Amino acid sequence: MPAGIGPLELVIVLVIVLVIFGPKRLPGLGRQLGGGIREFKDSITSKTRADDEEDDEERRPKLTAATPPAAESDAPAGTPAAQTPARDADRA
Repeated sequence: MPAGIGPLELVIVLVIVLVIFGPKRLPGLGRQLGGGIREFKDSITSKTRADDEEDDEERRPKLTAATPPAAESDAPAGTPAAQTPARDADRA
């Protein structure tokens, strides 16, 4: 532990923070503190968001999605694929 700060002092500080901010605001304060620490760490290591995105793209597996063939009901109304034999029989 840092010089002069023991477990009892940490508990006292945490109780004071709880009394001042209340239990509803503590999670938000924790998120803000964590975000600030993360930004500081990233700035120290000179890591930017662009670097993060490039790293994420390198780690992601390359997926190739095959498009399924269009069903007859998916075709536009004027195309031959949309005309079913029942419709052709009605016209005759």
